[in-house]
Amino acid sequence: MRKAWPILLRLAALAGVAALAGALSFGYLGWFHPAFDSFSHFRLHLAALLLVAVLPLAVLRYWPEAVFAMVLAIGAIGSTVDFAEDDAAIAGIDMRSTPVFRLFHLNLRFDNDRPDLVLSAIGAHRPDVITFTEASIEWREWLEVLEGAYPYQVICPPPSRIGGVAILSRRPFLSESAEACSDRGSFARVDIDFAGRPASVIAMHLGWPWPFGQQSHFERIAHDLSVLSDRTILAGDFNAVPWSQTVRQIADMGHFQVLRGIGPTWLHRSLPDAWLPWVGLPIDQVMVKDGIRVEGARTLDAVGSDHLPILVEFSVDAAPQSQSVEFALRN
Repeated sequence: MRKAWPILLRLAALAGVAALAGALSFGYLGWFHPAFDSFSHFRLHLAALLLVAVLPLAVLRYWPEAVFAMVLAIGAIGSTVDFAEDDAAIAGIDMRSTPVFRLFHLNLRFDNDRPDLVLSAIGAHRPDVITFTEASIEWREWLEVLEGAYPYQVICPPPSRIGGVAILSRRPFLSESAEACSDRGSFARVDIDFAGRPASVIAMHLGWPWPFGQQSHFERIAHDLSVLSDRTILAGDFNAVPWSQTVRQIADMGHFQVLRGIGPTWLHRSLPDAWLPWVGLPIDQVMVKDGIRVEGARTLDAVGSDHLPILVEFSVDAAPQSQSVEFALRN
C-alpha cells in the first residue's frame, strides 16, 4: 500500500493540472456555446491556481507538464490583463474648453441595510447622472430623498423582489421618461441635455451566465443596442467580465468601447471585503460610443452593497446641427 501512495499522488497532481488547464482553455470557446463563456469569468483565478500547481509538478519532476502549465497560465494572464496602461482613461479632455460630467453607477443590492452610505457617497461626489440596478421596493423611499437634487428620474417597475434599473439626473431629460423602461425593467434609456449637448444614458442589468438566461436576455435587447446615437454611455451590472463573449457581443452590437481597468466590483457576501481586489470579479461595466470622451473611471469605497460604486468622468461631443434640431423637436 505504501508503494501505491506515490503513484496516487502523481496521478492526482496530473489530474488536477489537466482539470485546471481544461477549464482555462474552455473559457476561450465562448463563441461556440455560452457554457464555455461561463468559464471565462474565472480565467484569472484558474490561471493563478495553475501557476501554483507548477510547484508540485516541479517537485515531482514533471518538467514538460510544469513548463506547459506555466506557459498556459502566463499566456492567459497576459491576454486578459492590460499591463501597458489603464484603459479606463480613454481620451484626455481639455478641461478649459469642454465641460466634464460625472456618472455614478451602482448595483444597490436590493436588501442593502446601509442606504445612508449610498446617499453619503452621492453627496460627496455630486454626479450629474446616476444609474442604479436592483432598485427594489425597499429603495423607493430613499430614491425619493434624492428627488430634490435629482428631479429627473426613471425608476423602472421591478420584475421581481430584486428590483429594476433606475436613472437619476440633475440635468433635464430630452425624451419621455414614461417610455424609458423595457425588458421587464432591466433596461432603461433616456436622452439627457448635458449643457446643450444631447446624449443617451442607458442603465442595464443582465441575467446570470449559462446555465441561466444571460444569452437569451442579450438577444431580447439586441435591437435596442443596435439603434443608438454616437453619444451614448451605457452602465450596468452585466454579470459578465470585460473579456467574456457576452460583453464582447454587446460591445460589437452597439459599437461600444468597454472601459477596462476599473477593477473588481463584486465579491460574494460570505467572503471578507479585503479579498475583493484579489478574487473579486469585474462584472459591472461601463461602455461608451465615439461621441463620449472619458477622462477616467474608478471604483469608490464600499457602500453596503456586494458591488462597489463606479464613478466615470466624461465629456460629450457636440452634436451635428441636424441632430440637435431633432432632439429639440422631440422635446
